[in-house]
Amino acid sequence: MKKILLLILFYLLIGCSGEKKTNHSDHEQHAEQQSTKYTCPMHPQVVQDGPGKCPVCGMDLVLVSKSSGGDNTLMLNESQIKLANITTQKVMMRPVGQAVMVNGTLAVDEDRTEIISSRAAGRIEKLYLKEPGKTVVKGEVLYELYSETLLTLQREYLLAKEQYETLGSTESRYASFLKAAERKLILYGLTQSQVQKLAESKKVENRISFVSPATGTITEIGVAEGQYINEGALLYKIENIGQLWVQAELYPNEMNWVKKGERVEVRVIGFENEPVEAVVNFLSPEYRANTQITVVRASIANPAMKFKPGMQAQVMFTHSTRKALAIPVDAVIRDGKGTHVYVQSDINTFQPRMVKTGIEDFTQVEILDGLMENEIVAVTGAYLLYSELILKKGSDPMAGHTH
Repeated sequence: MKKILLLILFYLLIGCSGEKKTNHSDHEQHAEQQSTKYTCPMHPQVVQDGPGKCPVCGMDLVLVSKSSGGDNTLMLNESQIKLANITTQKVMMRPVGQAVMVNGTLAVDEDRTEIISSRAAGRIEKLYLKEPGKTVVKGEVLYELYSETLLTLQREYLLAKEQYETLGSTESRYASFLKAAERKLILYGLTQSQVQKLAESKKVENRISFVSPATGTITEIGVAEGQYINEGALLYKIENIGQLWVQAELYPNEMNWVKKGERVEVRVIGFENEPVEAVVNFLSPEYRANTQITVVRASIANPAMKFKPGMQAQVMFTHSTRKALAIPVDAVIRDGKGTHVYVQSDINTFQPRMVKTGIEDFTQVEILDGLMENEIVAVTGAYLLYSELILKKGSDPMAGHTH
């Protein structure tokens, strides 16, 4: 009888144990089902337990499995790295300074402006360029002039040339007469090729063509066809914008930011993604409206002619520069919890890390704590890593972290 009772108890224990295992297995499966969520790639706030369509945009929901919560590691494949345009850079010692931005304006470089005036009195027979704003090339014909003075000088040259050819072999003075007559024509604006053509044809030209001495844009025309002009009359004003001035104003307490010969960064409004380097070449103290200011002028190259006089610009001055552990500004994520970066811990693997920053300019930021030299951080695409980790975690990955 005792044996029968023991057997009954043994089978009861086995049954209860199997039931507990089954219940534990069911609980694990249920928990796993609960941790499986679906979300919209474009609207991560849309989350549901099963597949379907996004109620906002209609896209198919994708499967998202939440991580355990303690691991903030984010691993991406090569395709994701390329799509997110993620680039990395080593943490290194670099010069970093305090950056200050001042508004400025682009202006014409007056040193490269040509004022064309008539070298002889006469009548404008023809203008080849009649509208301001036209571009002219050096050597291009601008106008034709009839001038009694130029007619006389041509005749003098031909007479001196004839005397030289006849008597030059015996009298050396005729060579100097010819040279002086040629020099007069050059000083009155004729080119060497025009003088050579006159010598070969031996025919006086009633209408002399004058060419542009420089390449640039015509900004002013001072005469009209048929007009009689005096010697020295303004004809054309040509501005070359292949190099421009950028001018900004500084107050007395800002004068220690810049010195003549220093390089500054200029960002023209409309071309902010194409900063250019300029050299400060002029400082002019002035007194305006009971305030002392200093006009700072720097020269910038403009070979593609994309910048125009009058455009607004931002001039970046950097002062108090020192060498420090630094990373690009784009690598730093700033939110309500603080400042952090994404450190590459393995191939295509990143982890967020809180950092303490110091001074920064427009490209670099000083790292006071949180990183070591030669560690690798994500630069472009850092905010995408931040968003991706929030999507997978379902909350801010740095919540609760303090530095």
